[in-house]
Amino acid sequence: MLRQTPSPAGADTFASSALSEQSTSERREAADADARRDALLRAILDAAPDPVVAIDEAKRLRYANRACEMLFGARSADVFGRHLSELITVADTESDAAPDGARRGHAEIRLPNGETRWIAYSARDLELPEASERVTVAFLRDETQRRSDELRLSRQSEEREQTLRALAHDLRSPLVSVLGFSRLLREEFGTLLGDRGLHFLERISAAGRTMEQLIRDLLDFSRIGHDGERRTAVDPREVLQQLKGELKPRLDQAGVELSLPEMPPIVRCDRTRLYQLLSNLIGNALDHMGPCEAPRIVVEIEQRADRHEIVVRDNGRGVPPDQRERIFELFHSVPNADGRKGTGIGLAIVRKIAELHGGHALCDASTQLGATFRVTLPRE
Repeated sequence: MLRQTPSPAGADTFASSALSEQSTSERREAADADARRDALLRAILDAAPDPVVAIDEAKRLRYANRACEMLFGARSADVFGRHLSELITVADTESDAAPDGARRGHAEIRLPNGETRWIAYSARDLELPEASERVTVAFLRDETQRRSDELRLSRQSEEREQTLRALAHDLRSPLVSVLGFSRLLREEFGTLLGDRGLHFLERISAAGRTMEQLIRDLLDFSRIGHDGERRTAVDPREVLQQLKGELKPRLDQAGVELSLPEMPPIVRCDRTRLYQLLSNLIGNALDHMGPCEAPRIVVEIEQRADRHEIVVRDNGRGVPPDQRERIFELFHSVPNADGRKGTGIGLAIVRKIAELHGGHALCDASTQLGATFRVTLPRE
């Protein structure tokens, strides 16, 4: 039978000491590696003009360059080691991953002095040689002022649209009375008024109808972007054929040919807004092209890599260079060929629809003959 040999006295203590020394050595090596990582980060990023931070796998701030001191309002050393949850007060809902592996988005951060700032960031993982763990490097940009300006403009725009809606509704009731009593006056007392009186009465009715159209346009303008709009795949042919039928009496009276695309691409847009956009562009051409030889309005819808372009052009008198931008302003109207002015809202509606869909609208300055209006709508 084999007899077990007892361990020499102190052997367990020696083994424990050896393990302790090994553990201490490993910790020292890890600390040295972290120190080399931090030194390398500082060498690379200290001179960066924009705020840059490095975050470890435990989501703690391991590095902040000198530019961060202005952003944080404190020394970089005061935020070292703090967990992201101590800094970020609003979860980012806009973050997305780019093809290059970077993650971009926005977040609200809380500064050591209690203030908050809205920042844009671009972050990506970085593996440094000899480092014990991976770090995430994030480039920051302070957008607090821009966001404040956007919110202020948004509130002003909403207040303006609420005022327009209230004004339009308040004007509608007395206008109905004016038009109604004008009609009764003509029917009951037309023979007593004579030609001069009837002329004045017609002027009153015409002004009332103009005001009625202005109120409708104001309400249309104020509703854009509200009331449950849905951006769907819309076939422009249906909208254009509907418009052609509605405008046929005006087209025939003016002798204008309306040329429509045979196979336009499907457009992503709210159908009602696409109808308004095309109706106002074609109606604007009818109102302002003036007398010309073989008057013609052409509608084209072209597909690009990232957008659709809606083009409406005519061969009329064109748009003066100094008016090509102003005609999109609310209530700004250029007299038509008969000297009459419209409500000045149609093209403002066109631009607002385009911008709310992420596109834009302009009067093409390169056109030598007639007027060309170009509207872009993103495909996605």
